[in-house]
This record gives sequence, structure tokens and C-alpha cells, in this order.
Amino acid sequence: MTAIPPSGNRPVAGIPRRRPIMVSQQSIVSEGLLTADWDLPWRVEPSLPGVDLVQWATQNREHLEHMLLQHGAILLRGFDVQSTQHFNAVIDALSSGALEYMFRASPRTRVGGNIYTSTDYPADQVIFPHNEHSYSPRFPLRLFFYCHLPSETGGETPIGSVRRVKSLIPQEIVETFRHKKILYVRNYGDGFGLPWQSVFQTDDRSEVEAYCASVGIEVEWKDGNRLRTRQVGAALARHPRTGEEVWFNHGTFFNVSTLPAAIRDSLGAGFSAMDLPTNTFYGDGSPIEPEVLETLRAAYLGSLVKFRWQRGDVLLLDNMLAVHGREPYGGPRKIYTGMAEAIVGSDVQL
Repeated sequence: MTAIPPSGNRPVAGIPRRRPIMVSQQSIVSEGLLTADWDLPWRVEPSLPGVDLVQWATQNREHLEHMLLQHGAILLRGFDVQSTQHFNAVIDALSSGALEYMFRASPRTRVGGNIYTSTDYPADQVIFPHNEHSYSPRFPLRLFFYCHLPSETGGETPIGSVRRVKSLIPQEIVETFRHKKILYVRNYGDGFGLPWQSVFQTDDRSEVEAYCASVGIEVEWKDGNRLRTRQVGAALARHPRTGEEVWFNHGTFFNVSTLPAAIRDSLGAGFSAMDLPTNTFYGDGSPIEPEVLETLRAAYLGSLVKFRWQRGDVLLLDNMLAVHGREPYGGPRKIYTGMAEAIVGSDVQL
């Protein structure tokens, strides 16, 4: 029998004190797919009350890593995670710690340390499935989500297998993107999207220029202290731990045609293709055909599974093996996120 005490000798602020429980390692948790028809997420739940998630995760990190690489997502449910401090301790137990949100693309609010709101978009909007920061020269390999308060209706975080996404894309399209790559064009300061000061976390132009030069991003300052950036990135990457080739890019998510019709039409009436807040092209600057984008969107949507959040849930994603999005919702919703294990894109891009 093994004693499973609370993490550390003293309680962490925001984490309830637990009594040690004498149980065998085999009987502490139950595991299995959340739904037999889905490949993800892998579900882990305590079999007994009072199991300390931080302690258990620390002792079983290698096992969880194995299951994560197999399934792409793990749902840790029923462990009574009650605070962002407790959530952050879980991230520390399963990674080298939460990263700061840099080179931003969506509005988030920092709630403590490097823990943020998931995305501060209006509740009636859908967030299309994507891999976090797959456009970025540096991205997190691991994503963590924590449900502090589930919404009254909707608000699911759909997830999907990147392996399935790639299998649903015709090989000729994959090969076209392998050869041509993707051009990302972003405009800041035009009244839509994040200002460049928020994206780069500085108001110093020289710092922006130095960062962009270091990672191969082209900078163009426009009048009125506005900015345009252009960067070419690969559509495919090599997973650093499994070695497999994965479809990993923001080509569909950033393309104007993926926006809801009302927003797309409004932006199209006021901006050219190169002046939109975000847009994507083939790497040579030519437009991506509408039928190709429709095929890509269908592949992402065809991979998704959804489940209702429960208070205290922690969802762990391998960011190169799973996509995620968000459904519209009603009522208050508090889903927090942390990113971990930074990967340099040039080290894994094909």
C-alpha cells in the first residue's frame, strides 16, 4: 500500500488541504476513453475521494505522457480542482511550467501568473478549430484548460485529432501546401483585431522590428502608427516526440473566408485582401482556391468531438496532435488556460 499525501508539506494557497489516503496505485484512478466511439479524450478519474491530482500526476507523469501521445488529449475529471492556483500546480506537475502568452492573436485576460482566460470573444461567436500558435515562430507543445465555472448552455471546447484532420485532406492538397507553404499577412491598428502593442507586448517599434527580424517576419510600418507583418510558414511539421508528420498551420483559421458571413462581408467591404486583420495565401502570394479552403474546413470540422464541461475539469492537449475550438454559450463561463513546453517552429517544420 502507498500513502498519497497532499502536494508538499504545507498547503498551497487556493488548494484545499487533503488527508493522506492509503490505497494501492492500481485502485487510485479509473481510465478509459470518455466515449467508446471517440479516439479522444482519454479520461482519468479518481476511484476514491480525496485523491490529490498534483501528487498523482507527478508520480504518473510518464504514463500520462504515453497516453497523451497516443490519444492527443486527456481529460482529468473529478479531482476537485477549485482554483487557478491549483490548476497552475497541475501544470507544474506535468510540464516545465506555464508560458507567457506572446505574439498574440486573440484577446485574453491574465488571471494570475501565466494563467489566462481561454479567449475573450463574445459569447455568441464560434471559434473555429485550430492548433494554438501554429502560425508562430514559437508555440506551445502542451495546452491545459481548466473549468472553474461551466456555462449554463453551450460553451463546449470541441477537440479533434490532427491525425484525422490530415487523413481527411486529399493528398494532392497536402502536397500543394508542402511545396508552396503558407503566407500569413496580419495588419494591426486599423480598428479591428489586436493592436500591435498587445500582440508584441511592447510599444517600442525597435523591439518589434528586432523580434520580427530574428524569426523571419517582414515588417511594414504604415501611416498612423499602423503595422503590417508578412511571414511564410510550413503547412506540415514533424512531431518532436513521435516523429510523425502532422498538419500544423493557421492557413484555414486565419483566412478571411473562415469568418462568419456577417463579419467576413463587413471586413471585405472595407479592406482589401492584404489589409484585413488576418489573411492567408499560398507562400508565393497567390490566393488559396475557395474549394480548397472548403475542403480544409470540412476536414477540421469532421474531426471534432464535444463534451460538456464539469466544474473542476482539467483538459490536457498535445497541441500538435489535437485541435480545439469553442461553441457559443449562454450564462457566465470561466474556462482558463495555460500553455507549456515551448517549441521553436523552425526545429520541426517540414
